[in-house]
Amino acid sequence: MSVDALPRFRAENVRGMLRHGLITVVFCCFIAAALAITQHGSWGVQMVYSLSIGLISWLFIDVGRLLISGHKEILWPSGPWGYLLVAGGVTVGFLGGNAIGDAWTNQPLLDFRSFTERKLATTIIITLTATVCMCFFFYSLGRTKHMRRQIELAQRNATEARLKLLETQLEPHMLFNTLANLRALIATDPPRAIAMLDRLNNYLRMTLSGSRALAHPLSAEFDRLADYLELMSVRMGERLRYTLDLPEDLRDTPVPPLLLQPLVENSIHHGLEPKIEGGRIAVRAHQDAGRLVIEVSDTGVGLEADRPAAEGNGFGLAQVRERLATMYGDQGQMSVAPGPAGGTRTIISFPLPPRT
Repeated sequence: MSVDALPRFRAENVRGMLRHGLITVVFCCFIAAALAITQHGSWGVQMVYSLSIGLISWLFIDVGRLLISGHKEILWPSGPWGYLLVAGGVTVGFLGGNAIGDAWTNQPLLDFRSFTERKLATTIIITLTATVCMCFFFYSLGRTKHMRRQIELAQRNATEARLKLLETQLEPHMLFNTLANLRALIATDPPRAIAMLDRLNNYLRMTLSGSRALAHPLSAEFDRLADYLELMSVRMGERLRYTLDLPEDLRDTPVPPLLLQPLVENSIHHGLEPKIEGGRIAVRAHQDAGRLVIEVSDTGVGLEADRPAAEGNGFGLAQVRERLATMYGDQGQMSVAPGPAGGTRTIISFPLPPRT
């Protein structure tokens, strides 16, 4: 739906009107107290006049601004319409509110001649000042809300652009490695090279036909990972064994695309390939205390003795760490440590989205 087609009295706008109405009631109480003090009158009578004038002005201005600009993003008329709306609200509120107050107190209807000059001037000044101040207050709230939405939109667009940039860096990295391996197989084992090329075609077809959204279901990430591991199995043969464990209740959890493949690629390149007999890679997802935890463990050669466990290595790990920081801030965590039975275990975790 386009912005110009938004309904004027949508739920968000109605809620905003009601908030303005409640603030107006509170403000009218202070005005009634001010009038009672300056004019030495009854606070109850002043409350009737104040609420009548304030609520009529509020309804006139709030309904008027939505009728004029409610289908737009900024809910306030531009140009002279805004000033005319305030002037109309002050006039209608003053006359209508005084009429209601006069009827309530059994006074002659709109008989301003019964007012002393000081009383009439005070009433007009307080009414005018209060209405203008309330309009400016509500206008400032609306502008602040609009600016906050614009800032959030800019930040979201920047995050999307950053994630897309990181993804475009990761995919060629994986493709170049695969093509290099394919080139070696063409010379040494043409049948396996053909099988690997078929797997690569399937993988690229799945990748290009998939969504380019910022997130997709965890099940899609596991499916894509399975395609990649099958592609690597053509090259490594029985030296590569793997298991994928995804609980049913986590299949629809949204995650950034291409999150797990760099971790598995790192396990293959730094863990299994240097080992003559190869090994096993296990990818397991589970939830813990409201967080999604994904473990990628291998039975490869393990971490180097002179490398801190928490640093990890390789282009892929650095990109995954940066993607987590971009998407989840301090809530996204990644650790690389020796596995309990040898090899390496990489763990990433971030908050689960609230269930709808």
